[in-house]
Amino acid sequence: MLSLEASPTPRRGFLGRLAAATLALGAGALPNRLRAEPADHFAGFDGPDPEHWLDGLKGKHRQVYDAVSPNNGMSLIWSAVFLDSNNQSAGLKDSDLNAVVVLRHSAIPLAFTDSVWQKYKLGEAFDVKDPGTKASAERNPYFHPHEGELLLPGSAIEKLLDRGVIFGVCNVALTIFSGMRADAIGVPKDAAKAEWIAGLIPGMTIVPAGVWAVNRAQERGCTYCYAG
Repeated sequence: MLSLEASPTPRRGFLGRLAAATLALGAGALPNRLRAEPADHFAGFDGPDPEHWLDGLKGKHRQVYDAVSPNNGMSLIWSAVFLDSNNQSAGLKDSDLNAVVVLRHSAIPLAFTDSVWQKYKLGEAFDVKDPGTKASAERNPYFHPHEGELLLPGSAIEKLLDRGVIFGVCNVALTIFSGMRADAIGVPKDAAKAEWIAGLIPGMTIVPAGVWAVNRAQERGCTYCYAG
């Protein structure tokens, strides 16, 4: 599994980890031009006012899942378990609850439709296997899975969206990884990012940064759960 966290010298900081991640993604060494650009190049955000992202939080019980890798869909499984366990143990309705999933770092492939997975080889890049073929996934196996593929059937992204689960997608990670995969398959970075944005699963919201989103969710009353 791809990890940006592992580093023998943590003080090297984010760009040092990013360089290692680039090699893992098959994009080659990090270009000097990319290394020299300021951080706000990645964090540029021109969407709707992100402070309204969580206006739908109405439930009494709220939890945010901080997903930094695909991790076999555990952020999705735990969201479903949070809803189901409250339904069953306390007789609460989904409208009494809020689950928020922040897809940041290398968890962001979960946010995209099959066309992005296939063209940019996200299964190969992020070491996600197709549960049917056992080869690198060329589709998002967590979006609309085939029957029997998921450990918990109710954890499919389409089902969680129908139940009101709120998803945020890190713009920083989207920018960086779409650029890496653009280099890997030989397309312009700007075109790749635009294609990734167009290929977001309907209902997903791009937020300025994943860490920003985790902070805002906690400020809005969500308890924190690290989803790996």
